[in-house]
Amino acid sequence: MESKEQWKSELRQWVEGGQLRQATFSQLRSKEGGAPAKTVIRPIELKGALHYQFQYYIDNKVTHENIPQPEAAERIASWLEQHYKQALFKTNDADVQILFSKKGKASVVTKPATAKQDTESLTHNRQKQRVVQEGEAAPFMVELGIMTKDGQVIAKKQDKFRQINRFLEMVTDVLPHLPADRELTIVDFGCGKSYLTFALYHLLAVKQQRRISVVGLDLKADVIAFCSELAHKLGYDNLKFQVGDISQYKDQSSVDMVVTLHACDTATDAALVKAVEWGASVILSVPCCQHELFRQIRNDAMAPLLSHGLLKERFSALATDAIRAQLLEVVGYRTQLLEFIDPEHTPKNMLIRAVRASGGSAETERKWREYLVFRDMLQVTPYLEKALGERLPQG
Repeated sequence: MESKEQWKSELRQWVEGGQLRQATFSQLRSKEGGAPAKTVIRPIELKGALHYQFQYYIDNKVTHENIPQPEAAERIASWLEQHYKQALFKTNDADVQILFSKKGKASVVTKPATAKQDTESLTHNRQKQRVVQEGEAAPFMVELGIMTKDGQVIAKKQDKFRQINRFLEMVTDVLPHLPADRELTIVDFGCGKSYLTFALYHLLAVKQQRRISVVGLDLKADVIAFCSELAHKLGYDNLKFQVGDISQYKDQSSVDMVVTLHACDTATDAALVKAVEWGASVILSVPCCQHELFRQIRNDAMAPLLSHGLLKERFSALATDAIRAQLLEVVGYRTQLLEFIDPEHTPKNMLIRAVRASGGSAETERKWREYLVFRDMLQVTPYLEKALGERLPQG
C-alpha cells in the first residue's frame, strides 16, 4: 500500500526529470462519466519543448491532447484519480503498476523496466513532424473521411494518414529538383480516388503557395466525376481530372513531375515512357502487378527458385522494378527504390523515385552494359526497353 502523496510525488519526479516513457490508464471507475475507455500518455517534442500527449480511446476513435511538461504531472494524476482504477507507468528505471481500491487507496507494484531508453531513442519516439499534422484539419482529408472537422485522425484511417504523410515527405525531398521560377505542371496517371493527388495539391498550392497545374488521369468515369466534384468543392482551381488511357494521353507537351501509383503491369512502363518523353524533372512511381517478366524469365541455374510459382512471382516483380530503375538511369535519371507505406498492407509498397540528372557518356555506357548482362541472364525482352527505343544506346 502507498499513500496518495507518495505516488504523486514519484509521478512528479518522473515527469519533471523526463523519465516517464509511457502511461496507460484502464478500467473505468464508472461507465456513466463519459471518460474514454483507455488513455495512453507519451512524451513528445513540439516546437523544441517537451510535452506529454494524451491519447483518448473512445469507441473506434482516437483523439489527442498535448500538455506542456510543467502542467503534465498534475494533469496526469487528476485524470487518473477521477476516471480509472488501474495505471501502468513505464519509466527509465522501472515499470510501476497502480491499482485503486473501491475506497481510492493505491496499491503499487514495481517491476524491472521494460521501456528503458537513452536520450537518442527518446528523440526518435517523439512525435514526428509530419507535413500534415494531426490536430490541424486539412480540408481534403476531412472531405475524404480521414480527419474529423477538428483535425483528429479517424482511428480506422491511421494507415492512410501515415501513407499520405510518407508520400509528401518523398515529394518534399525532391522539390529542389523542380523549377522554382514558373508554374509547375504535374500529371498523375491512374489517380484512382486521388488521396495522394489532393495531398500533393495541398502541399504545393495551399501550404507552399506555388503556382501549379495538376491533372489526374484514370479510366474509371465514376471515379473521375467524384474527384472533379471534390476539387471544385475545395476550390482547387488548378487541379483537373479526366478520363483517359496512359498510353494515349497527348494533352501536354511538357511535364515537370509524373506520378503513377499502382498502375497495373506495363501501364507503369507506359507512364515512365511518357515521363521520359516529356523530360520530367521528377518521377514518382509505385508499380503494381508486375506480370510481364513472369511469363518470360528463363534460366536453368535459377531452377530452384523459378520452379516455385510464389517465389517466381516475387522475383519477377523485383526484377521488373530493377530493370525499370536501371533503364531510367541509362536515359539520364538518378533513381532510388524506397519502401512506401501501403494502407492495405500489401507487398506493393515499392516506390521508384527518379530525378533528372546529368550523367556522362561513360556512366551511361556502364549502366547500359550492366542492364544487358542482367536482361540476357533472365532471357527477357522488357516492354520498357522496346518503348524507350531510340533513347537507349542501341537505338
